[in-house]
Amino acid sequence: MRVLGIETSCDETGVAIYDTDQGLLSHALYSQVEMHARYGGVVPELASRDHVRRIIPLVEKVLEEAGIHSKEVGGIAYTEGPGLIGALLVGVSVAQGLAWTWQVPSVGVHHMEGHLLACMLEDNPPSFPFVALLVSGGHTQLVRVDGVGQYKILGETLDDAVGEAFDKTAKLLGLSYPGGPMIEKISLNGNPKQYKFPRPMVNRPGLDFSFSGLKTFARNTWEASEKDEQTQADVAYAFSEAVFDTLFIKCKRAFQETNLDRLVVAGGVSANEQLRERLSELSGEVYYPRQEFCTDNGAMIAYAGAIRLMAGERKGLSFHAQPRWTMESLKAI
Repeated sequence: MRVLGIETSCDETGVAIYDTDQGLLSHALYSQVEMHARYGGVVPELASRDHVRRIIPLVEKVLEEAGIHSKEVGGIAYTEGPGLIGALLVGVSVAQGLAWTWQVPSVGVHHMEGHLLACMLEDNPPSFPFVALLVSGGHTQLVRVDGVGQYKILGETLDDAVGEAFDKTAKLLGLSYPGGPMIEKISLNGNPKQYKFPRPMVNRPGLDFSFSGLKTFARNTWEASEKDEQTQADVAYAFSEAVFDTLFIKCKRAFQETNLDRLVVAGGVSANEQLRERLSELSGEVYYPRQEFCTDNGAMIAYAGAIRLMAGERKGLSFHAQPRWTMESLKAI
């Protein structure tokens, strides 16, 4: 089956064609980062309108690059949630319209399941079961994964997600949006001995996270400093080290609690090289999607949708989006 995947959960329009026999045939992505950077973050209404402009040309592009006609598409997968409701509805509307026009089945995909399964697109995918660390602008979760749709949330953030904490800390340091890549860049010049930031919630049992206090600690440190470029780099370094050390400690604890030794790391923050270097110290196997599939993309949605379509799952032609949606409610395949 050849599946068209559509991703519009936030500020990236992703479209892809996945063939269940041949693998990924084509994918295309348009990022709105430059548009939102002037506002210091994603503006939902602007994101929705830009998805409207970009999505059909991207569908035409991936069909052309895959060398297939729309009549050869056997199913359509789209991001049903979680995400920005307006952005989600653009993808849902286009996907359902095409499904009706082409007379093919469609299925809604959980955005984070897409991220979690993105590693399956690689030549050496992990085998079940494993622990997944999902780290993005909106999510920070540790999940036990026993199969597709078999998810148990082990821990999640009680406030800011990792990506959100990076964006907010970058903003207070006077850095541009998105904050993660900027902090990663300048932290390379930071003095490791200048500041020591706390590791939140590592001295209490459990696998939940909290980053709002760490963000406040960074603000207080910055406001009490000389606010020069070196201090900017020092704060960025200390903040990054605290975040990644916290993630390392929690992942190590998740291994101990589940008796598993395979970790899948996915979501936009998984592209960070400092995080990858820290997690390489775990005594187990660690898997990542390729860099281009760490951020939101249509390939992961096409793959996850193909799995569910092949299992007989169908959505019908309802226009339904879920801005909030727990993975634990998904049907096991």
